[in-house]
Amino acid sequence: MSKEAEKDIEAIPAIDSLDTTDEMIAERRQAPGVLPDDMAPWMRIGIAGIDLFSLWCGRIFCWMLVPLMFAMVFEVVARKLFIAPTIWAYDTSRMLSGALFMAGAGYALMRGVHIRADFIYRLWAPRHQAMVDALLYLLFFFPAMGYFLWISLEYAGSAWISWELSMDTAWMAPVAPVRTAMPVGAAFLILQGISELLKCIYAMRTNRWP
Repeated sequence: MSKEAEKDIEAIPAIDSLDTTDEMIAERRQAPGVLPDDMAPWMRIGIAGIDLFSLWCGRIFCWMLVPLMFAMVFEVVARKLFIAPTIWAYDTSRMLSGALFMAGAGYALMRGVHIRADFIYRLWAPRHQAMVDALLYLLFFFPAMGYFLWISLEYAGSAWISWELSMDTAWMAPVAPVRTAMPVGAAFLILQGISELLKCIYAMRTNRWP
């Protein structure tokens, strides 16, 4: 190895000295169910149970990607190569993508990958971050998601009672199953919100995130 190459390697900062102020919120999180020993037992059980539930929901609902990709690829091939567009691919892909979005919302919150403008927030102490998060959860998240759950239950219920059909295409697919994903996803999101609020309480007490 040349002397110039050795100098370049020596100039690379050690991992411990790297600036981590720009790391994503998701990267600070431990594996679901892994929590500090000094956390109250009731809090540890509640957070671990909810996080593991969200984890398995995410793993199960991600399989909806398989029929979703199949429908989209089949439509493209049939339309472009055989000039034979389908009447079902549009409704199938639209409904599956919507159901996947709603059903996976709780999993995304557990992983900390929801979009947020945290360029200032990330520089604060964990205690201050937790105070802001807890306030926002109590003032906006839970009231909004509770209202959405109530409205979506009525929305899905009416679709089941009347067996409403989609009017967007000639296939006229029933919309009740996909509308059910709305209250289900809202319930999962509220449940995960409880876990996040408990994490905020822990962070406010200890000045570190679990």
